[in-house]
Amino acid sequence: MGQPVREYLLTLCVTVAVTYLLTGPVRKFAIAAGAMPEIRARDVHREPTPRLGGIAMFGGLCAGLLVADHLRNLNGVFELSNEPRALLSGAALIWLVGVLDDKFELDALIKLGAQMISAGVMVMQGLTILWIPVPGIGTVPLTQWQGNLLTVALVVITINAVNFVDGLDGLAAGMVCIAATALFLYAYRIWFGYGIESAAPATLFAAILMGMCLGFLPHNMHPARIFMGDSGSMLIGLVLAASAISLTGQVDPDALALFAGGERNATHAMLPAYIPLILPLTVIAIPMADLILAIVRRTWKGQSPFAADRGHLHHRLLELGHSHSRAVMIMYFWSGLIAFGTVAYSVHSATMWIVLAIAALSAVGLFLLLLPRFTPRAPRWAEGLVPPRYRHAERAAEAAAEAAARDASGAEPEPARSIAAGVSGVNGATAVGPRSRFPDRRKAESTR
Repeated sequence: MGQPVREYLLTLCVTVAVTYLLTGPVRKFAIAAGAMPEIRARDVHREPTPRLGGIAMFGGLCAGLLVADHLRNLNGVFELSNEPRALLSGAALIWLVGVLDDKFELDALIKLGAQMISAGVMVMQGLTILWIPVPGIGTVPLTQWQGNLLTVALVVITINAVNFVDGLDGLAAGMVCIAATALFLYAYRIWFGYGIESAAPATLFAAILMGMCLGFLPHNMHPARIFMGDSGSMLIGLVLAASAISLTGQVDPDALALFAGGERNATHAMLPAYIPLILPLTVIAIPMADLILAIVRRTWKGQSPFAADRGHLHHRLLELGHSHSRAVMIMYFWSGLIAFGTVAYSVHSATMWIVLAIAALSAVGLFLLLLPRFTPRAPRWAEGLVPPRYRHAERAAEAAAEAAARDASGAEPEPARSIAAGVSGVNGATAVGPRSRFPDRRKAESTR
């Protein structure tokens, strides 16, 4: 067990390092290339921010696959399966279309067509759903056309779900990282615990996806220095879908029958995570719910399902009064609860403690949603160590009065520097420099 874990950890670390180190130069390239669109009405950021972060994430994907191909325990994935090559070819196509969209704003139908073609490229190379294990029935084999259509639909839905949720700094990368972690834990259990080699590609894909997101997050957390853009959101959505398809559509349920006492019992034993379509839908349940609500909302208004608006779940959290960072953390919480709760229940579905723990954590999440304006206060002995917004009211007023007295003493304020769009300094700084801050944070956030 130790050797495969070390090799997965090495692949993860290389992917994280390459993605992180590439993001800084990619940010400068995006600024120089003019990939900094104007602020739109639905945007929540206040400064022009470069896109094209997907370039660094694609570099991390290539580095992770290259390293895994030279490791002894992971090399068999490339020798016995064509799925890594299928993933790389489909990812390269969707990434290229995303780069063009980040620069030139492609039409939504063109992007939809590119998503379907990318999924078709993977299907042609063998990455497709072959059967569906249904509870109480067993394995339901699919015809070639049924499997191909189901695969394309799952890829397109997952890509758009991730793309729709990419509306706050660090939100999409963090939620996909949570989903990839849950998927890795489940796939590794199927591969190593049950000895099913066909689960190894999904385990590798999930580990690399975790590295792509973790390497990009330090640059993308609020206030973001760079956005992943469609080149990144569509890329990680496709990798997530490919991981789920490889796991749920390629693993033979008959192999599980040796350990569960029969094919039908094996299907029951692996619920709820083993049923195709349920696992990928549970690990991205929040983005999927946002996608469905957006389609219903826009169709009800007579708009195109692809028309952008400010009705997403993260927009509603901001309207409730949550800060940017707290809204992201709430979305993280619910994603982790659903994803890891599903994986935990699939491992020990006979115990009620898991169900009770999920119910208790759900109550905590609902409680947090009802406290949008709650601000934690530091103990009085530690008030000098925290910003004024975390101090008690009287101490904060004293700090403000002292600042006003210093301003009135005759000290010349430092003149503000004007920063032109398109130079290294807009919306923060480089990966090693200081970030910009709003003079009045609450005022800036209230206009979003």
